[in-house]
Amino acid sequence: MPTINHHDLPWRETRSPKGRYHLYQKDLSLALGGVKDVGAWGGGHPFDVALVRVPPAASNWPPHMHTTQWEFFLVQAGVGTLTIDGVSHPVAEGDCYVVPPGRAHQLTNSGDNDLLVLVVANQPESDAIHYPNTGKWFLKPQRQIFTMQPAAYYDGEE
Repeated sequence: MPTINHHDLPWRETRSPKGRYHLYQKDLSLALGGVKDVGAWGGGHPFDVALVRVPPAASNWPPHMHTTQWEFFLVQAGVGTLTIDGVSHPVAEGDCYVVPPGRAHQLTNSGDNDLLVLVVANQPESDAIHYPNTGKWFLKPQRQIFTMQPAAYYDGEE
């Protein structure tokens, strides 16, 4: 059975062009042999586990909602704000919460030190993530981002 120590793993930085969305992540389940965005159905793990560090005044991602993925969060250090469906909730060290599919959510560091969170997510066979502020969609496991245009059911089919 593979064993890792998270202290030995590098932090992977993700940052938006203007820095509003900024985080560092240690991909624990990937280091243990998991496959990105692929669950047990495709040779990966049934869940994804990551240690996430959000710098002060930054948010992890734009507000988004998963159509099938569940996420569990354990705040290990720092303080922040969890916004779910536009309602803000303070979070602090020791707090745990679950975000089910269909709920738009975002985590923001409201403190002066890094916000450290353990994130566990299930790995459904597919997930469509919607960004309500921009109307974008992100498909997993294809990792494609797009916007939709309304169309009639048979457009282009015949």
